[in-house]
Amino acid sequence: MAGERFPRVAATAGLAVVLLAAIGVQAVAIAASWGLRYWLVGGAAAVVVGVLALVRDRQRVVTATAGLVVAASAVAAARLFDLPTEPGPTLALASAVLVGSAVRALPPLPAGLIAAGGLVVAAGAWAVARPGAGGSGVVALNCLCWLGGVATGLSLRLLDERACATAERVRRDERLELARELHDVVAHHVTGIVVQAQAAHLVGRRDPARVTESLAGIEEAGGEALRAMRRVVGVLRDTDDAPPASAGTEQIEELVERFRRQGPPVRLRLPGETAWPPEVTSTVHRIVREALTNVARHAPHAGQVTVDVAREPDAVVVEVTDDAPGGPAEHRGGYGLVGLRERVEALGGTLRAGPRPDGGWSVRASVPCGRP
Repeated sequence: MAGERFPRVAATAGLAVVLLAAIGVQAVAIAASWGLRYWLVGGAAAVVVGVLALVRDRQRVVTATAGLVVAASAVAAARLFDLPTEPGPTLALASAVLVGSAVRALPPLPAGLIAAGGLVVAAGAWAVARPGAGGSGVVALNCLCWLGGVATGLSLRLLDERACATAERVRRDERLELARELHDVVAHHVTGIVVQAQAAHLVGRRDPARVTESLAGIEEAGGEALRAMRRVVGVLRDTDDAPPASAGTEQIEELVERFRRQGPPVRLRLPGETAWPPEVTSTVHRIVREALTNVARHAPHAGQVTVDVAREPDAVVVEVTDDAPGGPAEHRGGYGLVGLRERVEALGGTLRAGPRPDGGWSVRASVPCGRP
């Protein structure tokens, strides 16, 4: 979460510095030509719209609309009281930020209306421009700022939509894989139920007293199947693919051994008791595989990697850590973690991934599996 917030805070701080610098430069320029008192209205409007641009993420419709209204008021004041042409550079930049933010995040209709309003305000500079006094340059600057704001907003909107579509596709694929594994688990248990029922039918003819033992086996197999279905019933999807085999703890050891041959040394700790439901075992394997893949991709020079799988009273806890120097969080995040989180949360568990306080990276997941 902190890794996602840092770029936003840095961008806002950078915008604040740019706006303050623009206000200072514009104030000096107008003081040397018109006199600073002629820019009281324009300067106040620039400050107000600049503040709105800095808090643009809160109530985007309100901030964008208020900013355009203030900018339009500055244009009208410049026309009525013979003041320097508005919107000036600072006001044009702040308005462009508001328009671009609205175009990026709002639904199409309000985004289009705000973009149109920004164009009207930018064109308003033409109505108060004075030939030979730099007015044409102000008009051109306003049009360029508006165009840049709209183009940037549209580009970021397209990137956001592509990222959302990719994340949704990853989640869908993960649900499909879970559904296939559920099919495999339930088919296994149902096959056992059928075999137990056939055995009970044969045994009942020879020794009726042993029928109770067979019925107990049927009951246990049916309960296991129902528990497996409850864990992933919310992620069922249709698929024509064959179900993959569930990976056991021996596959986890093979996975770690393959990684050792190609990457940093790995220390693996497994609990003594690993009689977990198949969907839990396959999820543990998936967590280890994804975490080691991220280490190979983003931290190939790590000195030590630890894979720790522990059994708690009602969950299996998996933690994969490395000691590579930390970097921005987004360098370790990806769509693999999106799918992994979808799988773990579908089973009622939790997953956290992020930098460690003493350096390196950690992926930690808790997957419920019932009490032993």
